[in-house]
This record gives sequence, C-alpha cells and structure tokens, in this order.
Amino acid sequence: MNPDFSYLKNKFIVRILTLVSVLLLTSCGQGEDDGDISLSLPDGSSSLREQVLLPTSLERIKSRGELIIITTNTPTTYYFDRDNQLVGPEYDMTQAFAASLQVDVVYKVYDSVAEVLQALRDHEGDIAAAGLTVTDGRKVEFSFSSSYQKTNEYLVCHRNVKQIRDKEDLKTVDIVIAAGSSYVESIKAYPDAKWTAVDNISTVGLIEQVASKKTECTISDSTLYNIERRYHTEIQKKYTLAKESDLAWVVNKHNDDLLQAINDWFETYKDNNDLAYILEKYYGFVQIFDYVDTHKFLSRSKTRLPQYKDFFIDAANKNDISPSLLASQSYQESHWNRKAKSPTGVRGIMMLTQPVAKSLGVTNRLHAEQNIYAGAKFQAKMKKMVEHVDEPGRSWLALAAYNVGRGHFRDAQSLARKLGKNPDHWHDMEEVLPLLAQKKYYKDLRYGYARGNEPVRYVTRIRNYDSLLNEHFSDKFK
Repeated sequence: MNPDFSYLKNKFIVRILTLVSVLLLTSCGQGEDDGDISLSLPDGSSSLREQVLLPTSLERIKSRGELIIITTNTPTTYYFDRDNQLVGPEYDMTQAFAASLQVDVVYKVYDSVAEVLQALRDHEGDIAAAGLTVTDGRKVEFSFSSSYQKTNEYLVCHRNVKQIRDKEDLKTVDIVIAAGSSYVESIKAYPDAKWTAVDNISTVGLIEQVASKKTECTISDSTLYNIERRYHTEIQKKYTLAKESDLAWVVNKHNDDLLQAINDWFETYKDNNDLAYILEKYYGFVQIFDYVDTHKFLSRSKTRLPQYKDFFIDAANKNDISPSLLASQSYQESHWNRKAKSPTGVRGIMMLTQPVAKSLGVTNRLHAEQNIYAGAKFQAKMKKMVEHVDEPGRSWLALAAYNVGRGHFRDAQSLARKLGKNPDHWHDMEEVLPLLAQKKYYKDLRYGYARGNEPVRYVTRIRNYDSLLNEHFSDKFK
C-alpha cells in the first residue's frame, strides 16, 4: 500500500474517533431543557468540517503519485515535435512542477479552452494549464496562480482587410472567436463590434480560416499570433483590443494548499531564471518576422533546397547535427547560393573562410558538396566546445560560436561569469554577446572588440528558418 495513503487513512480514522468521543461526552452532559448541541472540539473550533477533514487536494496528488493536467494541443501549450517528443511551454513547466512534488504527470488534452474549463469544473484534473488568460469573469468561478507571462490581444485579419484605426471601425468587420475563450469577455468591452462565438474550433483553427479568407477576422493573443504569422503569412494584426493580459494556471476554488504550492514553486522557478529560459526557448525567435524574407525563404525551399537536400542530410547525420538546422544555417549564410561571396572574403554555400576551408580539406569553396560537408564538420567542432550543454541550447551556442568565432565566444563566456550570468544558457549569452561591442567590457577581454549583436541575430534567424522548414517541409528531412 502507498505509504502516503496509509498515513492519510490513519489520520482520517483518528479524526473520526475523536469526533465520536466528543459527541458521546457532550450528549451525556446535556440537560432536559438544552436545545441544539453546541460542541467545543479539542482545538477550540466549533466546525465539524474543521476536525473531520478529507485529504486536501495537494495530499491527494501526493498520495496517488500523479498530477493530472488539463491542457490543449497547441504551439503555446503542449504538442509533439519533429522527433515525436512531447514539448511545449506548458508541458515543460508542468513537468518541472510535478518533479518538485516528486510525482508523475498525466495529461488530459482537449480541443478548446471551453472544454478545458469544463473539464476542470467536472474535477477531471488538478490544474488547467493551457495558456489561460486571467479575467474578472473567470475569477468568480476559479482560482488563478501567479502570472507567468503577459500577452496582448490582437484583432487578426487577412492582410487585405483595411487597418482598423479605432474602436468605431470594429463594426466594419465580422469577427469570429472561439467560444469559452477570454476573447469573449474582451470583445464585450466594444459594444459596436460585430462578433460571433463558435464552438468546436480553436483560435489556431480560426487563424487558418482567416489566412484562407474563410473568416474575415478573429482574435488571438500576441504570442500565438507571432508564431502563426510565420506559417500563415497572409494574416496581419489590425487592432490591439487588450494590453498586458496575464496568463496563469487555473485550479478550482478551495484548493488553497495546491494554489500555494504552485505560487511558491513559480517564485523559485522565476528566481532561478528557469521561466525566462522556457519563454526564450519557445518564443525567443518568433518576434522576427519579415513578410518578404519569409516568402523568399518558402519559395527557395521549393526551388533551391531540393538540389542540396541530400548533402545536408548526410553531412548533418555524420556530424550529429540536425539536418534542417544545418540547411537553415546555410540559408542564413548564403540563401543557398553556392557562388555566394562576402566583402570579407568568405565564400560558398556555407560561407567558409579560406583558412577554415583549407583546414577541412576543401579544394574549391564554390563546390557545394565540399562546402556543406566542411561546414557541418566545423559546426560539429563548435558543438564540442559546449558538449556538456543539453539541446537545444547546445546547438544555439555552437551557432553563435560559428558566427562570432571561437575566441570571441570564449571571451563572452568569461564575461558572462564575471557578470553572474550562466555561460551555458543561451538566454544569458544573448544578453552578454552584444556587450563585446562596448569598450568598458571588451577592453579587458583577450580578443577585444566584436560585433556581438551579429551572433544573436544570426541564431535567431536560423531558429526561425528551422521552424519554418519543419512546419512546411518536414518531409524533406525524414
């Protein structure tokens, strides 16, 4: 038998026996003229509920050894990645919270926010973790944890829809939103708006309909919008309906011990920069969006990439690199142009310097196959510099070293340590690298000045291209 369960069972039995004893003693002392029995229990309370307590929500979770999470299958919550591994911001955070409780996690996945909240009402899980916005209406029924993220709420339409200048213009468009979402409460603040709430479709699904002109406009939080516009390039933000909305986990009322445990854990999670790492991991690259560049990339993925695809796959696999990441790096370097040349003399599809190319046995930097295999080998060397770091951070740090050079990268790591930052966390290094261009920092470094902003932009763009490749062309790298 589970020892936690045995403890709870014995605790409950003791309380029952205590109550029975008190009832017998009290009833024996009642006179004929006494009215209702007024109990004074051992701890001085008069509430039977205060003495005969069922296990609390946190005790139940620990006794069964499982935390039940209610969520949705979306890019901002919980999903399977290209390797069929579960990932997502809510997935990572709930796994970490469960580990702090020393319990496993069971996920119950629903299609919409409305279904998630109904499942919580029906006590089908312990916590709803689904990118849920804190609203006044929801606070009447549920309890919210401390906020872990802030977002804006956007009116999202096809790019051909005219810009909405003010709230009066909202009556000129038809808005469709997901029933049960926080956007229902938000849109009610705009009485002139024309809107409809629909069941059985998520905001992601509505964004897809907007992109294909099946729906004129919808409402989305800024985080989801920034992700989806990279795949549905025809959508556009037309108006901001709400700013700085809080996202939090949700529990049913009267689960105070569980709520306190969540809030205590979140405080530590934030203080240790773990939350910042998660947000950077999933959203650190989505802010960059260039409509023209994205269209060119998607077009060249169809026209230029196929002739080099097999080289990228083979070279990457031989060097323990992601094929799509290597291809994305090559696009950032040369736009998959084997004859590319920069003013500084780097050349080829991976833009190798002459010394690096020579050290890796390249006889002709304009030969695409030679250049790709050499670039992969060189990237593998960069990864060895940070081989103790887990993925994906290891790859991002290696890409930065590839761009800025090993010497400057080592300088940045040394500077990170001096500043109390973690040299093995990309979230910290993307703050430190730009300091290499400031004299008060680089004057004491071995290799001196460097354009430290460049490797940050370099990594961010490659992550963006890699995400696009895996969304649109994942079959090319299987």
